[in-house]
Amino acid sequence: MRRLFFLVFVTIISSSFFYKGIAQNTSERGNQFHQELSKRTGPIHLLWDELLQKHVSDDGNVNYKSFKTEHKKLLGYIKVLGLFHSNDIFKTISKEEKLAFWINAYNALTVDLIIRNYPIKSIKDIKNPWKQRLWKPANLNYNLDEIEHDILRKMNEPRIHFAIVCASYSCPKLQNKAFTAEGLEKQLTTATKEFLADTNRNEISENSIKISKIFDWFSKDFTKNGSLIDFLNLYTDINISPNTKKRYKDYNWALND
Repeated sequence: MRRLFFLVFVTIISSSFFYKGIAQNTSERGNQFHQELSKRTGPIHLLWDELLQKHVSDDGNVNYKSFKTEHKKLLGYIKVLGLFHSNDIFKTISKEEKLAFWINAYNALTVDLIIRNYPIKSIKDIKNPWKQRLWKPANLNYNLDEIEHDILRKMNEPRIHFAIVCASYSCPKLQNKAFTAEGLEKQLTTATKEFLADTNRNEISENSIKISKIFDWFSKDFTKNGSLIDFLNLYTDINISPNTKKRYKDYNWALND
């Protein structure tokens, strides 16, 4: 147990700015990190946060060429996620911590998938991108479809659809900050509002809406507590009429670079 958390701790501090100001006694720091992880998962995502800020613009455009130069760091982060997922403490963390964990994992694995195949023009240039077995924590074997449909969607938080990305122009932008339990509510709200306000992805007025196909593909997720219009009105500044007819925009699968 102690060795596992020491390895997690070392992986983070050796690859990120997290090491600044730490004590020399790594054994003590390992124990402190163990205690901290029982309360929150934030430290785990520091390396992902650093990579996002370096290689993703405020508009969500990803510089995959520069990201690829730090592929080893990305793989180190993914390994840390696997180590934490494999530990018993993972079973005890809050819903918010699990949501942040799985959102970050999905996005990191998507970036990893693109980098492995870069240069490409679209994620669809990759054979079965959402079915590939990308990650094997605790002897499990996850693909992107399973993380999205079997884990995240079952957590009853429809805003996850604006937090996870498919590396494409029409998908929600990749946020250039890691998701954390502490900031999750604000981050999900911001991601949802930004997506709806982006006229390249949605065209919304009081009596006419032409919206992303995400709302068609996952319609059940947005109508559990009311109509789709009810959901949209929660996150737009425009008061959409209840009787407004909806249309869907064509989905552009060009790479988000």
